Amino acid sequence: MQHAVTQLELLGVPLFSRGKVRETFDLGDRLLMVATDRISAYDSVLPNGVPAKGIILTQFAKFWFEELKDLVPNHLLTTELNDLPTHIVRYQHLLHGRSMIVRKADRIDIECVARGYISGSAWAEYQSNGTVCGQRLPDGLQESDRLPEPIFTPATKAQDGHHDENISVEQMVEIVGQDLTDQLQSITLAVYSRAEAMAREKGIIIADTKFEFGYIDGAVSLIDEVLTPDSSRFWDAELYAPGKSQPSFDKQIVRDWLTESGWDREPPAPALPDDVALQTARRYLEVYERLTGQTLDLDLSDR
Repeated sequence: MQHAVTQLELLGVPLFSRGKVRETFDLGDRLLMVATDRISAYDSVLPNGVPAKGIILTQFAKFWFEELKDLVPNHLLTTELNDLPTHIVRYQHLLHGRSMIVRKADRIDIECVARGYISGSAWAEYQSNGTVCGQRLPDGLQESDRLPEPIFTPATKAQDGHHDENISVEQMVEIVGQDLTDQLQSITLAVYSRAEAMAREKGIIIADTKFEFGYIDGAVSLIDEVLTPDSSRFWDAELYAPGKSQPSFDKQIVRDWLTESGWDREPPAPALPDDVALQTARRYLEVYERLTGQTLDLDLSDR
């Protein structure tokens, strides 16, 4: 069975930032972004990880960055590590498959969300107000319905820094200005539409997804991760049935187990049983292989 990598330290390489999943190291004019196998739920990072999750996320991002580069530039330089200094290459056994060397970017502090279907927080708001992020939607929608056309719903990090907080487009204009708002909205919907069409041909529905952008050499560029099960809601088109919540290719298995365990959602989170972690890894791998048509040499057996 694949070993889960949850902690990572590269001696002699300064840490640039640490997120719930990724460790980013400073290489001077570039960054080394490493996706660990950590998994979070309800704003808490669980003590154990999901085997190979970081590898699957990184390979997803690599695939989409290549597919979408004609629509918007991105920060990915390479996933090859051979040209790195010796003191980093010696960690290749840990870094292989889960690392990207990327350009540095001036991050734009807005989460750019595209929604083609109504689910999650959007469905909750619609039930209360008939709106999503302040945008009026048609009456009579059911949970998981396809929207008449995709919508752009921005978000910011809440003050506690742990979760995203939906805002209106008008609020986004107040933060970053009209021109950048228009540009990000246009790019977000174009990227979503391209990806959604590609995924549908493979029997996968991308219900919604979020993107992050930054400036690289003055140009708005796609950064961080893109169209992974951590940042997107993927559904099986054959099983799609509006009027209820849909089974997703994401960490819903983890959320369900945590709920059934009786955890009160206050840190610390309990450790996942091995079978739940493996089920989650296999779910991530299944959607990767279906969407990309590629396979990964991973050991997700019960051994």
